[in-house]
Amino acid sequence: MLDIAEELNRWVGQGRDFAVATVVAVTGSAPRQPGAALAVDAAGTAVGSVSGGCVEGAVYDLCTQALQDGETVLERFGYSDDDAFAVGLTCGGIIDILVTPVRAGTPQREVFEAALAAAARGEAAAVARIAEGPAELKGSAVLVRGEAGGAGGDGFLGGFGGHPELDRMVAEEARALLDAGKAGVLEVGADGRLCGEPLKVLVESSVPPPRMIVFGAIDFASALVRIGKFLGYHVTLCDARPVFATKQRFPEADEIVVDWPHRYLERTGTDGRTVLCVLTHDAKFDVPLLRLALRLPVAYVGAMGSRKTHEDRNRRLRDVGVTELELARLRSPIGLDLGARSPEETALSIAAEIVANRRGGSGAALTGAHIPIHPDASTTVARRIGSVA
Repeated sequence: MLDIAEELNRWVGQGRDFAVATVVAVTGSAPRQPGAALAVDAAGTAVGSVSGGCVEGAVYDLCTQALQDGETVLERFGYSDDDAFAVGLTCGGIIDILVTPVRAGTPQREVFEAALAAAARGEAAAVARIAEGPAELKGSAVLVRGEAGGAGGDGFLGGFGGHPELDRMVAEEARALLDAGKAGVLEVGADGRLCGEPLKVLVESSVPPPRMIVFGAIDFASALVRIGKFLGYHVTLCDARPVFATKQRFPEADEIVVDWPHRYLERTGTDGRTVLCVLTHDAKFDVPLLRLALRLPVAYVGAMGSRKTHEDRNRRLRDVGVTELELARLRSPIGLDLGARSPEETALSIAAEIVANRRGGSGAALTGAHIPIHPDASTTVARRIGSVA
């Protein structure tokens, strides 16, 4: 749901009722992962996707029905050997989809409105919804923000029908997933002591876009900035030369910084999702920058240059104290082997390596390979939580 927050927030502002269908779990091969959502309003307008087209029609009907009767439902879709053209996933996977009506005057409306507004503003927020459990709790929700206390007196907004201990426990677990930038399913209280029976709780997280910092204001950087924006990164271009680092040359960049690269990296914020692309291939910039970059807990560090440049750069880095373990983190020469020549092709090569690194892909051709097309999502977790006596 939070993936389509911007559009749904507009619907909320217009006072529209809608139902949202969200992927809760995936087994086997499926095109979309948990958290993917399709929403339908009372006029029949649809936004989003849960399966890339396989079961969209059936899910659309479920959303329409949920708007009419106000019932939250959990539905399973899978491949049908008897009729591959029937409603199902012809790719062979199984998906569980939670359909929740969001209508004016319902308890969850306030939670959903606050969550969508926060996500549309690019703020960190997580929504926890009951997927399986007592009928009276289905669809109820809790919202947590990036900072405790940001949503209500107990640090969250909403609740699960008069079960304060359950509210607090789920809010804590949702905040942990939010801090990690992950979605997940919580299995709560196998003995049912918290609310009478076991629960499955879907947690969706929305976090600000990850950062891509491109060092070196060259023509290859211009293409990489564009593809970084396309992939959803907040892109910064940094170069020490003011004549080259301009908005006119890099109009798609979110930020242009004129400074020595290592000085900027020292003072800017990075995290475990940040990718650093060093395109300067000049030792006076590369060495102090990479010495720092390879010691930061970032997702990716890549550096452009020929194999001769790579070997010379590694020697210089060793001379300034960079260890072999740190050097092993460096993707250099940067990118996958696509036979790229132009700046755009080179940017595609770099982006492909970033995606493969992020998702755990091999970079191998799928044709003839015995590897999964849709591997298990690393951003999705399942946690079992015991009851509290």
